Amino acid sequence: MSHKEQGRGNGLFGVYVHWPFCAAKCPYCDFNSHVHRGSFDEEVFVAAYEREIAHLAEIRPDVEVNSVFFGGGTPSLMQPESVGTILDAVARHWPVKDDAEITIEANPNSVEAARFRGYRAAGVNRVSIGVQSLRDEPLKALGRLHSVEEAIAAVKLAQSIFERSSFDLIYARPHQALADWEAELRQALDLSTGHISLYQLTIESGTRYYDLFRAGKLAMPSADLAADFYELTQDICAAAGLPAYEISNHARAGAESRHNLLYWRYGEYAGIGPGAHGRLVRENVRHATATEKLPFLWRDRVLAHGHGMIVDDRLTWEEEGDEFLVMGLRLTEGIDPRRYAELSGRALDRRQIEDLTFAEMIETLPNGNIRVTDRGFPVLDAVVADLAA
Repeated sequence: MSHKEQGRGNGLFGVYVHWPFCAAKCPYCDFNSHVHRGSFDEEVFVAAYEREIAHLAEIRPDVEVNSVFFGGGTPSLMQPESVGTILDAVARHWPVKDDAEITIEANPNSVEAARFRGYRAAGVNRVSIGVQSLRDEPLKALGRLHSVEEAIAAVKLAQSIFERSSFDLIYARPHQALADWEAELRQALDLSTGHISLYQLTIESGTRYYDLFRAGKLAMPSADLAADFYELTQDICAAAGLPAYEISNHARAGAESRHNLLYWRYGEYAGIGPGAHGRLVRENVRHATATEKLPFLWRDRVLAHGHGMIVDDRLTWEEEGDEFLVMGLRLTEGIDPRRYAELSGRALDRRQIEDLTFAEMIETLPNGNIRVTDRGFPVLDAVVADLAA
């Protein structure tokens, strides 16, 4: 099927389920996560997820689900029965592919064998674990509640129960040396079975780290040192057989996160739960959706109105083209300039392509895709801005 026959979609559709609760708020985290003290009725929340799924299936029916992703927050704080109920609701309202990828994020301190086996029985077939560091002192600085020993045990447990698994690490941390990161990364690669996510620490507005950084109390690596961290990371992972397929994600062939590829390839996805974002094509117009962020206000809105959606914006063709570039150029496979032209209504500027190619920031692959080079990835935002101009 050609791009034009598919309209503004590309045949990829996923469901993102946001569980907003955490045991603690990490100082670097700007996600919609909330620490709730005391008990609450999880069944009522799950009923709200079911209602919002039904609502979104009414406005975007007749699409096949390629993947479901439980993110957060800490969705591994949910009971396995809750996960199963939500997956059953997805399957009631949309056809789900037989080989759909079903992922749940987990923190090592919220893991135990019975719960992991419960998720597997509920239909989850992939887990992503927020390890963040294999060194105890940085774990404390990052606000994590688990130890290195607990993290390694959780990763090995996941590998024994799920067909596919991944874990995250954060690098270019305050006071981290390149040699220390190299040793930690090699240990992580020995532990990995096919996929690993490696994120440079960034300072985000509204976080505790942002306040410390602004006050001069958090020393971050220089731009040159951060680039050295990135280059070292790419070289070591590629040599280990887990090359980057996206700027922060590394995998052996076939082990890539299909749900995240759906985002980066600019597919459609329904956002369920407090603060969840979505992209849905209706009547050949792509809509950007978002739900109420505050968990209990979201719950009350859903129970009153059937959904918690507070944003439903029609994107212009130019906005779609910009999003397509921002997402797709993160991938080492690059973007198809023909799809960009069909989405945005205009072709990429040939002069810009020539200039960025001459500067060795982008290259054109044999299949016609344009990709960012290894030299261009550390300044990806500037490359995207130049191409979108």
